[in-house]
Amino acid sequence: MSEAPIHHIVFLRHGESVGNAEQRFQGQADFPLTGRGREQARALAECWQTQGMTFDRCIASPLLRARQTAEIVCAALGLAIAFDPDWMEVHNGRLAGLTHEEGNLAAPRPAFMTPYTHFGQTGESRWELYLRAGRGLQKLIDSPPVRSLVVAHGGVLNMVMYAMLNIPVQADSAGPRFLFGNTGFATLEYQPRFHNWNLVGFDGGQMREDEVE
Repeated sequence: MSEAPIHHIVFLRHGESVGNAEQRFQGQADFPLTGRGREQARALAECWQTQGMTFDRCIASPLLRARQTAEIVCAALGLAIAFDPDWMEVHNGRLAGLTHEEGNLAAPRPAFMTPYTHFGQTGESRWELYLRAGRGLQKLIDSPPVRSLVVAHGGVLNMVMYAMLNIPVQADSAGPRFLFGNTGFATLEYQPRFHNWNLVGFDGGQMREDEVE
């Protein structure tokens, strides 16, 4: 009997961006990596090379901070990249690109947020982000079971973790939070035959204490 097919997936958050360093709400505002962020990506690539880590494909958000992280890692691993906008960060409306102080003036956070409340007044809701993350996940599972690397962002990666682990979207951003720091990653396996997800490992990466989403 042949072995049951297994999807091996690593979900990786980008390295430090200019938006991270300047404590800005990023969302889909397109900030590049800092020098430190590039070094984080190179260090991870070297670590994976040493460990003999291999992938069959890489799918990345087209936003600069994720694109540049994927390019550094995939150049070291000899891997081509496909870009998919479903893995972009949450569209956070009027908050995009603003500092914490500016954001509090331009789009103050409501006293209570339902899963359907739009971020930054004009952006996506948490529910919409969850559905988009689920669509990205569906495409992964619809493809042949291989070793996949997905390079994306903290918000959308949290929602794909919710989708995989059957965690409902909750009001007011309640519920568990997966702290993907810069170049943090989660390693999972999926067995379609049994609909069985296994969280194989979680590396939180480098989290700035002053970072905003």
